[in-house]
Amino acid sequence: MRKIVFHMSVSLDGYMEGPGHDISWHRVDDDLHQYMNDTLREAGGFLSGRVLYELMADFWPTADQDPEASPVMVEFAGIWRDMPKIVYSRTLRDADVGWNTTVVREVVPDEVRALKARPGGELVLSGARIAQAFLGYGLVDEFRVYVHPVLVGRGTPMFPETSSLTDLRLLESRTFGTGVVLLRYEVRGTAPRGSG
Repeated sequence: MRKIVFHMSVSLDGYMEGPGHDISWHRVDDDLHQYMNDTLREAGGFLSGRVLYELMADFWPTADQDPEASPVMVEFAGIWRDMPKIVYSRTLRDADVGWNTTVVREVVPDEVRALKARPGGELVLSGARIAQAFLGYGLVDEFRVYVHPVLVGRGTPMFPETSSLTDLRLLESRTFGTGVVLLRYEVRGTAPRGSG
């Protein structure tokens, strides 16, 4: 069964985005971007919410046509366009999306488990609000968190409040030249707080 990997950049103080969906604080250079390209190219699909999908769809489909685009940006534009994508949205219609994208109205755990049972590479989950639904249903198998060396102060926190305790096992850590640190964790189990 393939895994669902929560793939996200976060500030040191735990925010996925600042106010107004600000991610200008991301410290992504060609080395980090190439690492992400190499990882994401092997995925079986991208899962996101509407806000992240629209941000991506507003830029990446034509990013490789910009003469100023770096080789890693050109490469990722192709990866993003070609990758099967599911966008979870109650407002988007199939006619509103393109580039190998399917609209699903809500996160239904049994449907997600059936998706995981299909053959293929891991499913990469990104996006502030949709991740909270997946986490709430216990559907995340692994975290791939890129911690950026910045304090944002406020915004959208990476993790919602929860009444459960999730045990993780470190699989990998890696430091990039920009000071970004990758922390990769496997979910070992979740239990109600105070049990076990």
